Amino acid sequence: MPGMVLFGRRWAIASDDLVFPGFFELFLRVLWWIGILTLYLMHRGKLDCAGGVLLSSYMIVLIVLLAFVICNVLAIVCVSMKGTICNPGPRKSMSKLLYIRLALFLPEMVWASLGAAWVAEGVQCDKTVVNGIIATVIVSWIIIVATLVTIIIVFDPLGGKMSPYSSAGPSHLDSHESSQLFNGLKTAATSVWETRIKFLCCCIGQDDHTRVAFSSTAELFSTYFSDTDLVPSDIAAGLALLHQQQDNISNNQEPAEVITHSPEPSQEADLDAELENCRHYMQFAAAAYGWPLYIYRNPFTGLCRIGGDCCRNRTTDYDLVGGDQLNCHLGSILQTTKLQYRDFIHISFHDKVYELPFLVALDHRKESVVVAVRGTMSLQDILTDLSAESETLDLECEVEDCLAHKGISQAARYIYRRLNDDGILSQAFSVVPEYRLVIVGHSLGAGAAALVAIMLRNVYPQVRCYAFSPPRGLLSKSLHEYSKNFIVSLVLGKDVIPRLSVTNLEDLKKRILRVIAHCNEPKYKILLQGCWYELFGGNPSNFPTELEGANQGDLTQPLLGEQTLLTHCSPAYSFSSDSPLDSPHKYPPLYPPGRIIHLEEEGSSGRFGYCSTAQYSAKWSHEAQFSKILIGPKMLTDHMPDILMRALDRVVSDRVAHGGASNVDVV
Repeated sequence: MPGMVLFGRRWAIASDDLVFPGFFELFLRVLWWIGILTLYLMHRGKLDCAGGVLLSSYMIVLIVLLAFVICNVLAIVCVSMKGTICNPGPRKSMSKLLYIRLALFLPEMVWASLGAAWVAEGVQCDKTVVNGIIATVIVSWIIIVATLVTIIIVFDPLGGKMSPYSSAGPSHLDSHESSQLFNGLKTAATSVWETRIKFLCCCIGQDDHTRVAFSSTAELFSTYFSDTDLVPSDIAAGLALLHQQQDNISNNQEPAEVITHSPEPSQEADLDAELENCRHYMQFAAAAYGWPLYIYRNPFTGLCRIGGDCCRNRTTDYDLVGGDQLNCHLGSILQTTKLQYRDFIHISFHDKVYELPFLVALDHRKESVVVAVRGTMSLQDILTDLSAESETLDLECEVEDCLAHKGISQAARYIYRRLNDDGILSQAFSVVPEYRLVIVGHSLGAGAAALVAIMLRNVYPQVRCYAFSPPRGLLSKSLHEYSKNFIVSLVLGKDVIPRLSVTNLEDLKKRILRVIAHCNEPKYKILLQGCWYELFGGNPSNFPTELEGANQGDLTQPLLGEQTLLTHCSPAYSFSSDSPLDSPHKYPPLYPPGRIIHLEEEGSSGRFGYCSTAQYSAKWSHEAQFSKILIGPKMLTDHMPDILMRALDRVVSDRVAHGGASNVDVV
């Protein structure tokens, strides 16, 4: 940080990113050099054959060339280890070393080509020598190809536009020129991101919704990264430091600092009832994922259980539409929910951008008509997730400022039209008019389920919604308060999705910038210590995250858009909030739906995934508890539906065993 400037353009790699690849190449080169030298010294007396002089010359030149390359790579590694992330001054000679390294590739390619030509001619010499030369030629071309692939990966399409400002920063420009610079970069970046997204999603078609999603996603990414000069390894180092800093603060926090009070009996009973409902309806949310999740949860027996259904043809007898392997989906749904074929009104696995799969079933145990919406499982769903602008909902209720996540609200409108206009709910309630409506979903499906419940509440006043691990960036503040009357959200541990919103991502970016700017360790040490900490734990206070006062003046140009850090680099400095993502019109603060039950793990039972010995506490939590993204090994695994189901089963079982009085808290 910042990205290196070579050949007049910026590249998506920093001068301190070459330690690990340099060590790897150095290891290979030294082994290669020792092998060639040993081969030459042991077999030089056997090179008096036809073509032997050429092979002898080839090995001598290769030994000398490899010696130069090894010295150059060693110098690159040593220089790359100097300085800190935001202090590239000690690494200013890196560009010259890289020019030398690239220049050495020319004789390497020439010599590799000559070696390939000589081998192809079938030199009649000692077989060991010939095999050694063949191995040398193969290794040469592997390294050359790997280098070319690396160059393609770190190529920045915007590098030519940003290089004049990467080293000097925009501070020398007046406000008008600076505005023109950033607007031009943002427009170019949006185009580049849209091209990348179209390439990655080339298999999903090009309808109107998809094109809109491409544009929305590209604009989000270009806006988010337009005001920083970060490379991917800077983000990784920042996340590692944030995790250690976060755990250090948590370890040093006094118990008295956590404000809690004993729950009232009514709250405790309500929590017990809602946890039991969550455990019951989570089965439907999981069933909406179809056979992939069922096989994942039951890797040894799942295929045997649903194999018979996969071979049957029932699509003509049931309202089962969209997608492939429909009967496999139906078999897994039956196994998960324990319902009968006749209990399903509609099952759809039709999957497009802004159009989510869902099912409608009759739950006789709870006397409810259940609508379960599937979460993210495809590229189309990811594009729906990333359409993160806000749009106004047209609701017939006395709520002002009815804003919601654009992509999820579009998906909710699709489900609403199917349920209401196509008569699916009318058909269900014609069979069981006394039942109530319950809408459930997990992840993206939870967000869509919450919005569908809000849309249907005027028609079905008794509607209830259970949103499992919903995204935070879903509803405006007024809709969040309104939804507390009929929506319950369930969040497990440090799950990142219920903390994920554009506002929180912007906060995370500023925290990353602050922590790496205040770090006094080189990047390679941060990454090594971070990997060790993530895998094996340790004492987070042993990892320095702030510059000592004497070193704060060493910062150079860390940022493109946050250049004020250069003059306000003390630990108390607070970053300004003038990021494009802070726009109150396009990306206003959004909140999760309904009341929130938080399942927290007590103690530490493992750094990854679910542990059968884990103990959980359940509590009602305020949305402010999820206003910051927490970093940790379980921030992704806590979102998995199978882990959420196991934790929910465990906490409900424990509460029943203890009469519901233990593991309860209210925040």
